[in-house]
Amino acid sequence: MAFELRPVPKPKHKRRSKTAKQRGQVTKPVYAMAWERSGGRCERCGKAEGQAWTLEAAHVERRWRYGQEGVTAADIVILCGPSTDSHTCHHWADYTRVGREWLLKQREVNKR
Repeated sequence: MAFELRPVPKPKHKRRSKTAKQRGQVTKPVYAMAWERSGGRCERCGKAEGQAWTLEAAHVERRWRYGQEGVTAADIVILCGPSTDSHTCHHWADYTRVGREWLLKQREVNKR
């Protein structure tokens, strides 16, 4: 017999540390502070939310880089999206070297 099924019961214990997705999660109060800072507009081009685009919270650093302290309002920037559309600021910030540098500078400005 080449294959024999030996099921193992699922563990009943919880995780000890948060996952990268949980560490990088933007809470409602943090999102509200970033939204207030941006004035409901894209922080790069100034567009307000419309039919052709939406406003999204863009992480300055990748989610897996955040420690246990979590995401602060300085760690996110409100940009027009979606990030999969190559004509939006979120795509520019996530996928270009100049955009990543701009995000890092923006975090320093937002910390003040």
